[in-house]
Amino acid sequence: MPAILSNLRTTVHVSLLLTIIYIGAYIFSGAIPVNDALWMGVARWTHVVSGIMWIGLLWYFNFVQIPNMPNIPDEQKPAIGKVIAPAALFWFRWGALATVVTGLAVAGLRGYTVEVLSFGLAAENYTPQYSFIGIGMWMAIIMAYNVWFIIWPNQKIALGLVEADVEAKPKAARTAMLFSRTNTLLSFPMLVAMAMAQTVFG
Repeated sequence: MPAILSNLRTTVHVSLLLTIIYIGAYIFSGAIPVNDALWMGVARWTHVVSGIMWIGLLWYFNFVQIPNMPNIPDEQKPAIGKVIAPAALFWFRWGALATVVTGLAVAGLRGYTVEVLSFGLAAENYTPQYSFIGIGMWMAIIMAYNVWFIIWPNQKIALGLVEADVEAKPKAARTAMLFSRTNTLLSFPMLVAMAMAQTVFG
């Protein structure tokens, strides 16, 4: 067991193998049929996993890293800026993209992509579920846009990953922080839309 847990890649691979065995056993027993519902379940699982990675890191930045940076001695801050933050930002931005892509895949498998993205206005028969989840989807798309086109470019400047004037770094860091905080503001209502859409409207 220590050999499995000592290496993150091995841990993740074993976790995925356990997942496949778990689902495979139910499929093999006939309890879960191999049909569209199964693929919908797989799509939802990938969507949830991606979302946990993305929002988990968003909250890490806003609830842990940013508030505690002033408490870290100056000589220790380069460890955060040069090692921790770039690695976290890698998973953060790709988690955001994966969440949006898998969310659109789920909507596509359910056959209501256009309906929800139009808040139900393009639906033949409007239901509040379309606008409810549509608002959440657009919040997620806006948040992912912020990650890729505002937060990440400014973080590259703030962390010195790209060439920039010294005076540009504090401004870039503030811009990245404000848009990260914007995403935190949007995260709770967005998650309400994702978590409650099926249960509230059936």
